[in-house]
Parts: sequence; structure tokens; C-alpha cells
Amino acid sequence: MEIIGVDTGGTFTDFIYKTKDGRWGVYKLLSTPHNPAEAVLSGIKRITTTKEFKVIHGSTVATNAILERKGAYTAFVTNKGFEDIIEIGRQNRTELYDLFYKRNPPLVPKELRFGLKCRVNSEGKVIVDIDDGELEGLVKRIEDAKAESIAVCFLFSYLNPEHELKVERAFERLGIPVSLSHKILAEFREYERASTTIINAYVAPKMKRYIQSLIDGILGNELRIMQSNGGSISAEVAMNESVRTILSGPAGGAVGAYEIGKMAGYNRLITFDMGGTSTDVSLIDDKLPLTFESEIAGFPVKVPMIDIHTVGAGGGSIAYLDAGGSLKVGPESAGADPGPICYGKGEKITVTDANLYLGRLVPEFFLGGNMRLDKERLNTYFKDMAKRVGLTEIELAEGILTVANANMERAIRVISVDRGYDPREFVLFSFGGAGGMHAAFLAQLLKIPKVFIPNNPGILSAIGMLLADIVKDYSLTVMLKADETSYSELKHLFEPLDETGVKDLLSEGIGREKIALEHYLDMRYVGQSYEIVVPFSENFVEDFHRFHEKNYGYSDESKRVEIVNIRLRAIGSPEKPLFEKIERASSESIDNAIIGEKNVIFSGDYKITKIVDRDKLLAGNVFEGPAIVVEYSSTIVIPPNCKATVDDFGNLIVDVEVG
Repeated sequence: MEIIGVDTGGTFTDFIYKTKDGRWGVYKLLSTPHNPAEAVLSGIKRITTTKEFKVIHGSTVATNAILERKGAYTAFVTNKGFEDIIEIGRQNRTELYDLFYKRNPPLVPKELRFGLKCRVNSEGKVIVDIDDGELEGLVKRIEDAKAESIAVCFLFSYLNPEHELKVERAFERLGIPVSLSHKILAEFREYERASTTIINAYVAPKMKRYIQSLIDGILGNELRIMQSNGGSISAEVAMNESVRTILSGPAGGAVGAYEIGKMAGYNRLITFDMGGTSTDVSLIDDKLPLTFESEIAGFPVKVPMIDIHTVGAGGGSIAYLDAGGSLKVGPESAGADPGPICYGKGEKITVTDANLYLGRLVPEFFLGGNMRLDKERLNTYFKDMAKRVGLTEIELAEGILTVANANMERAIRVISVDRGYDPREFVLFSFGGAGGMHAAFLAQLLKIPKVFIPNNPGILSAIGMLLADIVKDYSLTVMLKADETSYSELKHLFEPLDETGVKDLLSEGIGREKIALEHYLDMRYVGQSYEIVVPFSENFVEDFHRFHEKNYGYSDESKRVEIVNIRLRAIGSPEKPLFEKIERASSESIDNAIIGEKNVIFSGDYKITKIVDRDKLLAGNVFEGPAIVVEYSSTIVIPPNCKATVDDFGNLIVDVEVG
């Protein structure tokens, strides 16, 4: 059976596939933003050679539905008096010095928020039951409002879901999807739980239509969807719990970097994924970083996600002059349509155009020669903008790259320096179609001594989807004092979650021997507002103090500790593709891989630069910059004073001169 990994990006849709005879293939085509499934199905049709195949897919459909506010017309049902909780939210002000700051309006307008007179208390006991007549009236009101999806979130439903289930049964006759908070997020903090449930309800109908169109298009073959937590889930689960797929594409990249880095002997990585529209960065310190405090468009999303920081800086990011005449780059992107100027349709200068103008892209080798770039078309646009900003055309092009690199440098500092990590102790793992052209320059700015560029970096997110486990996350609020709770009592509390996790993975086709269960506790000092996640062990209190010391620089063993939530991460390990070592060279020389040379501009000067065909490089080859390495999915720039070595798996390890 063929296996296909697909990642839909803002500019390109990427494919990696393994045929029945064991051959690997890669393919890229422009995304189709009006209907992302069109590009996915077109690519699958082009690359499949058999009728039986499995697809693992990372999608931006849920993300874009929220960012563009194009989700379902959603109703919100909660306890009477709590209808406006999603508008009140938290009193945090993210833009402290912006006098005109306004939060995004809620996804559910006021006229679609409904309250029922019912209540479950903090012990899970029903103290006010739902009146059947009131419930019947609510069903009629929502039907008349023509809602397309319903989110239900009652207080303490994670302790007793009776009322949410009763409401779900009442809405069955409407035939529209219902999202219940105790199924989406069985934790306290009603605002975050309501927000996460509403986001699920908001994107689920659109995601369901999208996934169903893919299922229909692949004629009954298996489809799995990448989750934000680094694991995949079945298409059916993804349709019902779409909130778990919001960062599925970037999560695939982080998984791919983690697995390939580990294979090559590197376990401390800063991942740098620069695509056509945005750049995603993450810090991996021996394991994938998870966060439970994410947000999108200002709305909390409390399902587990790989901790990824995104900035609007990609190959398609548009350069412009602000009101004061300063040069800016992004976050607006030319995307796939119209795309950069050099693609033939765009009218605004982008980062890709600047790289081409400086000679750092080789037009005849872009996408393996399947997509020619029009360098001549750039001249008029660069001449006009350079005149307006008072620079030469070359200074403008280098200035655009300098500004873009500064944006990405700041993003890396957010996930490293700002959190107490020294970037110099990590390897910069670069991927994405545009990453290889900027990685070495970023490493110089951050004084990172090594850059790791895997084979086929432009489709690494798709590769990561093939390497991902099947992961199910479960949580439950317990609110226990640590000094009054034993290890065995906590183990007992985990048992229902364990049973559910194993059952769900077995239903996904994973054998019991391939299932691993990881247990975690959300813990805090009594009186604190937020928790840290601690792996569950017999020494869980001591571990909490140690983690608190590491995270915040202090701990206090005299203070009481409480356990807020218990968490289960159920991991199923499906069969994964293996990557074989490449042929080893008899010498370090790369003469056989040099296919030409050209003048390229570095720091304002033209330098004769080797053009290297990556497909002809062998393990053990070593070469100095300046060089441009061309391959199907990406272009890699090795600046002067840098040295690249090819490892046993064909990865490029670039030693950077950091001063």
C-alpha cells in the first residue's frame, strides 16, 4: 500500500509518498486557497500508482476559518446568567500601550447566546435541574435563528455531564452538530472551556465538509488528519473534534524535525520553518514541547498543542514603506495567488523577489525546473521602490532580507532567550521552502554554531506526518491537596482515562503492545492562579518543586501544593517509514555535484558562487561557501565563511562563523 503525507500551506501544497516498491517521491504544487481540497486531490491523482493508499494530511482549513471569521453560524448554550462569559473573558490587555486597542468580537454574537436555568455544583451534584418546557422552547429559538452549529458549556459539567447530554439529545432533531464542553475539554475555568468548545463548534461544519470532500475524492482509501499535539487522528474524529487540528501543519514540521534530528544524533533543536506565508519556530530540548495555554485570534484554545511561535514572515511576505517612510516586510503575504512578482502575476515586491534579485535563487532549477521564475520582470518594480526609499536596487533587496531576518530573529528569541535558553547551545534545524535561504544568516545573528538542513526541507511538514504517532489526550479536573493525596489514589483516578485511551487507540487499529500511556499532573502552590505540568511519578511533589525552580527561578517546600488536573497522553505507534543511509563518498570533494557557478551578491559585493546539485552529494562530502545548493523542494544558500558537510542520511550540517 502506498502512503502519502500531504501538507497544505498558504503558497504550496506539499506531498511525500512511498510506493509499494519502496521508492520515495516528493511533489509540490501551488495551493488553491478558494478550495484547498482541489490541490490536495490534484496532487494525489498525479502521484498515486495504485488504487490502495493511505493519506495523512495537515490542513489550515480550521485555522483560516477562525482568522478569516468564515466559520459556521454558531449558537452558544450555557447556564442562565453566564451568556456573556465569552465577551467578558479575562481582563488581560495584550497591547498595553495601544490606546485604541480593541479585542476581537466573540465568534458568537449576542443574539445567539442562550441561557438555561440549571446548575451543577462544584461537587458534581445537580442542584437545579433542566425544565423540559424551557429546553423545548430553547430548541425552537435556535431552530428559528437558523444556527449551523451549537456549543454547549455548563458549569462543572466535567464533574457531571448529565445536563449537557440532555441538551444534546434535545437538539438531535435539528440535525446540526453539537459540541459538548465535557467532551472537548473536561477541565475547570469556564471561560477557557467555553472558548475552546465554541471554536470547535465554529470550525467543525466547515472542516467536516472539507474532510468529506477528501474522503469522496480518494475513493474510500484511508485518511488521517494531523493534530496540533503532534499525533494523527482518524478523519471521523477530526470532523467532530476539529479544534484539535488548528496547528496541524506546523505540528507536522516539529515532529519531522524531532524525529530526523534524533536519527542524526541531535536532540537540542531550534526549529525554523519558513514557508511562503509565515515562519514557525519551536524549541525542542530532548522532547517535543507541549503547551496547554494557546490562543488563536485572541481566543483561548486549551487543547494540547506543540508549542510553536508564528510570525508573518515568509517567502511571499510583501515589502512596503510605512507612513514614516521606513522599510517593512510582512505580515501581509502575496500567497499563491497572485504570488511574488517573479511568479508572473504579482505586483508587490516580496522576500522571494529580493532573493532572486540578489542571485540567491537559480530560476532554471526552481521546483526542479518545473516552475520558471521571471527575473526580468523585477527590474521596474525594484527601480521604482528604490527611488522612493532613497536606496540603490541592491541596497533595497538586501534591506528587505535584513528586515525579514530581524523579524524571524525576534521570533526565535521569544522561544529561547525569553524563556531562559541560550540559542548557542542548540542546533538551528531549518526547513520549509524558503528556510534554507535564510537559516545561516539567522544563525550568525543568534550566534548559533550549526545549522541542520534535512533532505527535502521544503516538504518536511509532510514528512513529519508520516513519522507521527497516533496520539490521544485526555484531562480531568480533580482539585486535590498534594499532602492529602497518595500516589496510589492518583493512580486509581487515572484508571478511567487509561481505559478510554486504550479503547480509543484500539479502535484506530493500534495493537495493545504498541500503546504507551503517559501520565501528567497540573500542579501549583495553593493560592497560585496557574499550574505547571509535571510528569506523574511517586515523587510528584518533589518533582513539582524542581520544575517550579527551573521555570521560575525559585521554589518553596514549606508551601502547600495542590493537584488541579490529571492528564493522560495515550500514544499508539503505527508502522513508520524508515530512512536509509546514502552512499558514502570516497573523498570530501564535491566536483561531481557542482553544476555551474554564478555571481551572487553578499553584503553589497558580487561573489563567484558555486551551484551545487544536492541530489549528487554523497555522505562525507564537504564544501565551503559561498554556494547555492539546488534541489526540488528548496534552495539553500551557504554564505561566505561557512562550511557544509553531508551526513550519512544526506542531511547538510552547516558550520557557521559566529565571531
